[in-house]
Amino acid sequence: MLSRELSANKIKEKIIKREITAQEVVEELFEWIDIKEPLIKAYLCLDKDGAVLKAKEIDKKLSNGDKVGLLAGVPVALKDNICTAGMKTTCASKILENFIPPYDAFVVKRIKEEDAIIIGKTNLDEFAMGSSNENSAFHITRNPWDTDCIPGGSGGGSAAAVTADMTFMALGSDTGGSVRQPSAFCGNVGCKPTYGRVSRYGLVAFASSLDQIGTVTKDVSDAALLLQVVSGHDGFDSTSAAIDVPNYISDIDSVDDNLRIGVPREFFGEGLNPEVGSAVMDALEIYKRNGAELVDLSLPHCGYAVATYYIIATAEASSNLARYDGVRYGHRSQLSEDNIIDMYSRVRAEGFGSEVKRRILFGNYVLSAGFYEAYYLKASKVRNLIRSDFEEAFKKVDCIICPTCPTQAFKIGEKITDPLQMYLSDIYTIPANLVGIPGISVPCGFTNAGLPIGLQILGKHFDEGKILKVAKLFENETDFHLKKPELN
Repeated sequence: MLSRELSANKIKEKIIKREITAQEVVEELFEWIDIKEPLIKAYLCLDKDGAVLKAKEIDKKLSNGDKVGLLAGVPVALKDNICTAGMKTTCASKILENFIPPYDAFVVKRIKEEDAIIIGKTNLDEFAMGSSNENSAFHITRNPWDTDCIPGGSGGGSAAAVTADMTFMALGSDTGGSVRQPSAFCGNVGCKPTYGRVSRYGLVAFASSLDQIGTVTKDVSDAALLLQVVSGHDGFDSTSAAIDVPNYISDIDSVDDNLRIGVPREFFGEGLNPEVGSAVMDALEIYKRNGAELVDLSLPHCGYAVATYYIIATAEASSNLARYDGVRYGHRSQLSEDNIIDMYSRVRAEGFGSEVKRRILFGNYVLSAGFYEAYYLKASKVRNLIRSDFEEAFKKVDCIICPTCPTQAFKIGEKITDPLQMYLSDIYTIPANLVGIPGISVPCGFTNAGLPIGLQILGKHFDEGKILKVAKLFENETDFHLKKPELN
């Protein structure tokens, strides 16, 4: 097996044992990227020189017998809405096309401290607003399993890069499913931690009460490794939870006896593709054979989750994106302006794409005088009802299992002119963001057309350890995570 096809844990082990050097890993990886990136288009920028330099530093540490970090020599990609000092952070938007942050995000500092090698920034829907990766201002990323299909969104670049072996692991952000949905469509493992478990410092804000940085990896053990590194309290983020981080890695193969799994009936009704539903039911049978008890559940208010989400998310986006005015940083219109209002209008007209404009306008509308109570305030109340549904459910079960998405990956262009159908792609992932609970998507099968299907596991607040163990149990019983698209 070629080194690029190995998991992050296995390549790290080989580097530490000196069976291969970090520099050799990086150079082989970039040779593969040179071949496949023109087809997949997962990246917005690459940093081969910086990666080789970092690899040499790690190899020198190892040759000197010095201690190395948890990610020693592992190449990592970053979604391009995570700030990196000295490297562009564009959010796939023309308004930030040439923006270079002066500082690293909290998670970037963490992975650097643990000797990861940052190889580049991955493509996304502009400002993380989208479910297909078709809203990037620069190019569309393609699904490695079928390049006529979308890789999911907003973090399709990270998911496609991991599946195509163009990185060993990646970081993304999840506001309504932007880690889990692309991982389901691309057939890898996407984990969204509890809101507050991972600092959002340095993550370009979309919807501040929903955004959470998450992991994209080849298997569950790699997810545990990367989550271990990036989790923890950060004084620069007021929403960061001052809660101890358990050891996700050490006992990941041990699952409690008499595991109780909730199966929410609302997630198996109208709109669910039969092949997806069948694969998820087969997965539940595997848990049942391993001693788990399946508990029928109702989450009655989840039917309002999409509407609630698109009110809250757009309202917060309209506030967060007001900072892009062409004055302090970012795009500045080259046309002359008569006044500051004209300047703002031109900057935003030229810099923002159509989906971002749609959401800003919608957000301004729901926050405007006379409509705040009817929309935003009511959505906040429904959000509390959805939260109560999950609180009641978790009194009965240890975790909840359902499909990650209602369908498999769809064709490029299939839903781009129908925003409502596009928004419904996240119908099963959105509730976790509204409630703030952790969720993970793992591959659980393939459609007749050979496209991956994702299984979603949801847990209680700050119970990432439990959902990782439940995911690992399924992974140990199946080989879906080992299957690769034919890219050779």
